[in-house]
Amino acid sequence: MSYLFTSESVSEGHPDKIADQISDALVDNFLAFDKNSKVACETLVTTGQVVLAGEINSKTYLDVQNIARKVIKDIGYTKDSYKFNGESCGVISLIHEQSKDIRQGVDREDEQGAGDQGMMFGYATKETENYMPLAHALAHKIVFVLTQIRKEGKQMKYLGPDAKSQVTIQYSDDNKPEKINTIVVSTHHDEFDTDEKMLAQIRKDVREILIPRVIAEMPKYKHLFDDNITYHINPTGRFVIGGPHGDVGLTGRKIIVDTYGGKGAHGGGAFSGKDPSKVDRSAAYAARHIAKNMVAAGIADEILVQVSYAIGEPEPTSITIDTFGSKNIDFTNKEITDKISKIFDMKPAAIEKRLKLRNPIYQETAAYGHMGRKPKTVIKTFECDYSGKVEKEVELFTWEKLDYVNQIKEAFNI
Repeated sequence: MSYLFTSESVSEGHPDKIADQISDALVDNFLAFDKNSKVACETLVTTGQVVLAGEINSKTYLDVQNIARKVIKDIGYTKDSYKFNGESCGVISLIHEQSKDIRQGVDREDEQGAGDQGMMFGYATKETENYMPLAHALAHKIVFVLTQIRKEGKQMKYLGPDAKSQVTIQYSDDNKPEKINTIVVSTHHDEFDTDEKMLAQIRKDVREILIPRVIAEMPKYKHLFDDNITYHINPTGRFVIGGPHGDVGLTGRKIIVDTYGGKGAHGGGAFSGKDPSKVDRSAAYAARHIAKNMVAAGIADEILVQVSYAIGEPEPTSITIDTFGSKNIDFTNKEITDKISKIFDMKPAAIEKRLKLRNPIYQETAAYGHMGRKPKTVIKTFECDYSGKVEKEVELFTWEKLDYVNQIKEAFNI
């Protein structure tokens, strides 16, 4: 019997994602001016206010208020009618120095220890070209394209920055996508003359403008879009009050959106606002890197990697691999784990070096998913009244590179 699976995504203007982007903009700026900065920064956004809190140890000094305002304006919160405007909102900083007790375990002379305890997961599947679950990839694409339309300003001119999507896919008994069952789109919008006129226009535009553009960007899955899809478009009937005026936003509340949309597993730790000494972030990226390269190498059609740490200790307390019965090789999961542990050094310092994580690469991760993105090299510019101006050439999404496939094949004689 077939079954249904659902994933969701949110736009960069969603309150929680605003918070994530501000926190990661701070991480990037600190790393740009001092690559050894230790950052654990949380952001809260609400009506007309931003609160920054956390622990930072760095040689540089930044105007964190200006950084937060720039992020907010770049997202699109520039209207007073939103009750949250990057030009006029209050920004309160409650940031203080990182605990020396924590720092002594991370900045050890012998070998860098993990910045926290916990377990992290990485997942990959052959279901899509970027080795991500299809429902999640589609949910991301819907809100990403919706944001593109808003920023182009040529169609759907009523759109506000806040939006959410949800996609339900029907799978066959052998776990193959058969069709899209349900699509949910909720989008922030300006006032209309009447709610009835508003709903009719938005529902028409989602079906006739948004979805065709999504299909055009993901043509391989065009056959899954049929006339029997159930659409729920702004199902509450009205979404004029949106963004931080509608809901408080907090860093780290969209960890399933950030990863695999409910597939695989999640250890519970958020990513945004943390420098790479925090294994919540760096080890999750490393685990994804392993899982993706293993699936690409043909080890299995679906792989979940778990790694765990004790705070202050360099060696993982465990590494475990699950192939969900989809192995294409005659090895046990334990034998696969043993081989992979020899290929990939999972000590925090080794992860930072392998994936080039001590660079300002994080704001780009803070909306539309940390996983499944396209690696690329860009030049980023950072300016500060106190620290001057720097340009950095950096690689984004290094954990998505398929640079260990041949090494894995050789280890398993594929």
